[in-house]
Amino acid sequence: MSPLPHLDAATVERLVPVADAVQMLEDALLAGLDPERTPQRPVVELPAGQLLLMPAAAGRYAGVKAATVAPANPGRGLPRIQGTYLLLDGDTLTPLATMDGIALTSLRTPAVSALAVRHLAEPDARELVVFGSGPQAWGHVAALCEVRPVDGVTVVGRDRGRAEALAARCRERGLRARALYGEPPAPADGGDAVAEAVARADLIACCTTARQPLFPGRLARDGATVVAVGSHEPDARELDGDLVARATLVVEARSAALAEAGDVILPIRHGTITTHHLAGNLAELVAGRVTVGAGPRVFKGTGMAWEDLVVAAAAYEAWSHTT
Repeated sequence: MSPLPHLDAATVERLVPVADAVQMLEDALLAGLDPERTPQRPVVELPAGQLLLMPAAAGRYAGVKAATVAPANPGRGLPRIQGTYLLLDGDTLTPLATMDGIALTSLRTPAVSALAVRHLAEPDARELVVFGSGPQAWGHVAALCEVRPVDGVTVVGRDRGRAEALAARCRERGLRARALYGEPPAPADGGDAVAEAVARADLIACCTTARQPLFPGRLARDGATVVAVGSHEPDARELDGDLVARATLVVEARSAALAEAGDVILPIRHGTITTHHLAGNLAELVAGRVTVGAGPRVFKGTGMAWEDLVVAAAAYEAWSHTT
C-alpha cells in the first residue's frame, strides 16, 4: 500500500486562503450542514495535559483530528497545541490523507470567527482590539480584515515582546497598530489605555488562555462585536456575565456551548442568563434567522470538528487538482 499523502502546514495555508475558508464554511452551512449533529469531542485528561479527539462526517468525506494541549510546552520552546488530521472517504472510510492538524486549527478558527463577524458586526467596523499575541491572535487580525474594513488594531498581551512583535506584523500589513501589555482584567475607570481601547472598539477578539474575564463587560459599547475563542472548558472564560447578558449571543452549536463554553455555562450557573438567552447557532445566523439586538454582539466559539472537516476536504481537493 502506498503511504498516505501528508499536507504540511505550509501546504494547507497555501491551498486554502482564509477568505476562501470563510466562504466554504458558510456554503457548507447554507447547504444544510447541521452543527448540532456533530459528535461531541472526547477530552481525555493526561498527566501532561489533554488529548482531544474530533470526529465528523459530511458529504463525501469523514475525518478526525487528534490534538493535544500541553500547558507546560511553551516553557520548553514547544507548541502548547499540537495535532494531526486524518481525512477519510465518506462512503468507504478509506484513509485519503493526513495533514497538519494545527495548521487546520489556525486557519478554521479565525475563519469561523470571521464568518460570524460577517453577519453580526456593523458594516463599517474599523477599530479592532485583539487580546492575545499568539498564532490565533494574528489569524484573527488577518481573517477579520477580510470581512470588515479594519484599519486600526490594538494588541493587548501579557508579554511585552510578543505584543510588540504582533503589532509590528500588523503595521507591515498596512494597519495602524499599537501594543498594550499587562495582566488582565483591564480597569473599568476609563483612564486606563486598555479600557479606553475596549470602549472605542468596533471589534474585540479574545484569543487567550485566560480562565477569568479579560475586561469588564460594561466597557464594550452597544453595537460592538466580540468574538471569544480561547477556551473550551466549562470553568474557563474570557468574558464576564455582564457582557454576555447585554449581548446578542451566538454560538457555533448550542450542544457544544452548553457542554464546553464557560463563557456561556458560568453565567447560566450564576443565574445571570438562561439557555433562552442564546440567540442562535452559526447555521441560524448565516441563514438570517438571528435577530440582532441593540446591545453588543457576542460570538462564542469552542472549535468544532465539522469546521476541521470542511477545511481539510477543501485542502485535499485543491491538492488533488495540482498533482
